Parts: sequence; C-alpha cells; structure tokens
Amino acid sequence: MAINFGTHRFFFGFLQESRDNPIGCTNLVLTSAPILAKRVLLSVVLLVALLYGSDYLYVRIRMLHPTPTVPFESLKTLRVLAIPEKNGKTEYEVDAQNPEQVVTCVHSLFPHSGYLPCWYVKPRINQPIPM
Repeated sequence: MAINFGTHRFFFGFLQESRDNPIGCTNLVLTSAPILAKRVLLSVVLLVALLYGSDYLYVRIRMLHPTPTVPFESLKTLRVLAIPEKNGKTEYEVDAQNPEQVVTCVHSLFPHSGYLPCWYVKPRINQPIPM
C-alpha cells in the first residue's frame, strides 16, 4: 500500500523519495525508534484489550446457562496456618476458629466479577497462611 505525497511516497510506515528513480527509490528511511516503540505499545495495548473483551463476553455468555462449575467454581479446603517458631522452624496447624475456607474462582483467562481465575487459584489454594 503506497500513498504519494508529491515527490515522497509513504509505504507501509516507511518514507521513501521517488524523484530520481521513476520506479521508486531503493533507499528507505526507516521509522524512528520512538515512533516504532509507540506503534508496538499501541498494538500490545489493543491486543490485550481485545483479548480481555472477548474473555469477558465468553464469561457473560456462559453465565446465561450456568452449571455448578461453569463459569464460577467454589473450592473448599482446610485453612492451614504457618506459625514460625523461635528455633527457625515452622509449625503448621489447622485454624481452630475457622477450619474450612471456600474460595470462588472463575474459569477464564482474566479476573472477572471480583473473582480470580481458577488457573491461578487452584495451585495456590493449599498453601499455608503465614502468621
């Protein structure tokens, strides 16, 4: 795709002069680093926004016909406390006041509706709570 501006042609983000050569100049003036960085940053932001928007729509569509684990899942586990001792060791105990915890997560790539994604929660759910 080329757009002519007098003796200059704008070709896919590159500016080239075409006054000496009727076919087109073989010397390309490359886009400057700040402009290229802005284009890359804008592309990444648009890609993430598109990915988040499609993930959000996918979760909302699955919310129309929910099942017990789609799109939200409740995980139940014991609350284990990690209590450091004076000798440098750690003692692990089940929480006596609130022994079970229920964590709700969403089956998606990104957090939605205030819940973390299940791919992030499941590996961390059994980790002890440091005191």
